[in-house]
Amino acid sequence: MDQASDMALFVRIVAAGGLSAAGRQMGYSPAVVSARLAKLEERLGVRLLHRTTRHISLTPEGAEFHDRAQQILAEIEAAEAAVSQRVADPRGVLRVTAPAGFGRMHVAPLLTGFLHRHPLLRVELVLTDRVVDLVEEGFDIGVRVARLEDGALIARRLAANARVLCAAPAYLEHRGVPRSTADLSHHDALMLEGQRSWSIQGRQGMVTVRPQVRLQSNDGAVLRDAALSGLGLVLRSVWEVGEDLTAGRLMPVLSDHDVTFGSGIYAVYPSRQHLAAKVRAFVDALVDRFTPVPPWEGG
Repeated sequence: MDQASDMALFVRIVAAGGLSAAGRQMGYSPAVVSARLAKLEERLGVRLLHRTTRHISLTPEGAEFHDRAQQILAEIEAAEAAVSQRVADPRGVLRVTAPAGFGRMHVAPLLTGFLHRHPLLRVELVLTDRVVDLVEEGFDIGVRVARLEDGALIARRLAANARVLCAAPAYLEHRGVPRSTADLSHHDALMLEGQRSWSIQGRQGMVTVRPQVRLQSNDGAVLRDAALSGLGLVLRSVWEVGEDLTAGRLMPVLSDHDVTFGSGIYAVYPSRQHLAAKVRAFVDALVDRFTPVPPWEGG
């Protein structure tokens, strides 16, 4: 194996947190990964990692080699990207990460058409709700649903992350439709794990309301299903409940109040001088799908 390939494997081991995980990501067996790491350490004459059966950590020499390897690999990728811009068909492996719910509903459905259009590409899609360090973990592009704060990344805004307070018609018929934020204290709420209140911007300014929490979950899909069954009010993004609103399965309440507060949906990628053709192609696919009107708003 060449030196750049060994560097890439080492960087992937560190990002993945272990040899087995890195092997799964790169299509190698744990034995092959271990053997290649051992040969790399032998060639360098230093130990790069402290390893146990469940944990790895960088040695001082490994930390220095990791930093330099990342820089070298970034330069190699930039050089390849500069050339690949002239290639008609994007190629290679495109690593994409997105939030779990949004990724399942709105990113994964893009892939069939995208891969048919670009037969030389292979996509690795990782869905997770944690904030991924794109550079550290070797991703080409990420989709973020949030108020974007990472200035180290290039961001392309795809859509607003409009949110809505809503409930099933059966619940509203039984408990009544709230006409003001004060009414919410008498209603049942379906909230994310750790939440106890909602912040709502109305004509009188920002208000914090504390309804009666009927159900909490760390999974937004669980809350949506509970709302559909009539258990209470839920605050969700329109990309998740848009079809339910259109079909009348859920009804918006307090529509003249703001619960969004500038949150957006973005395609983000590391700031580099040259943008690889494969990244550019995927960003274009996202833009085509979500602008000017996203599908959950009838586009």
